[in-house]
Amino acid sequence: MTANHPGRCLVRQSVDLLSRVPDSLIAFLARFALAATFWSSGQTKVQGLAINFVSGEFEFGWPRLADSVIELFRDEYRLPLIPPEVAAPMAAFAEHLFPFLLLIGLATRFSALALLAMTAVIQIFVYPDAYALHGTWAAGLLFLIARGAGAFSLDALIAGRYAYSCPARTGAQAAAQPGRP
Repeated sequence: MTANHPGRCLVRQSVDLLSRVPDSLIAFLARFALAATFWSSGQTKVQGLAINFVSGEFEFGWPRLADSVIELFRDEYRLPLIPPEVAAPMAAFAEHLFPFLLLIGLATRFSALALLAMTAVIQIFVYPDAYALHGTWAAGLLFLIARGAGAFSLDALIAGRYAYSCPARTGAQAAAQPGRP
């Protein structure tokens, strides 16, 4: 095949077209999908507060840990080192806080990192056979850690406001001065 073969040109044009999908759109979709996933899991751990952003179901009240959650952590999840009485409320809190932050795009990289750590714990200690599902979560979370929340986020608004107060270091600057932050 020559460099100007019609098939090669079609492939190149297709790749060029697909490469134009903005990272901000991918980040927004990843934030929404991952937030919905972890939020839904958190909702199974509480009573008195039901907020489903997808279906539009809202029930406002004072949230409390669901009665069966401690037993779930004791009998099914069986996390090492952390007692179920501590792990259950921590997980319920984390599965509400970090997805909310992802959804609004605030502290996105740190929230994604926390959810990635939670995903690793779930994969290693709770459901080791669910690696395909957890791998999908990890891929989306790693994208958000690496690229950030994108233009449709509070992170972008904050970064735009304070962009010139702390200039970013280039790779060459970081290599030349490894001890400096």
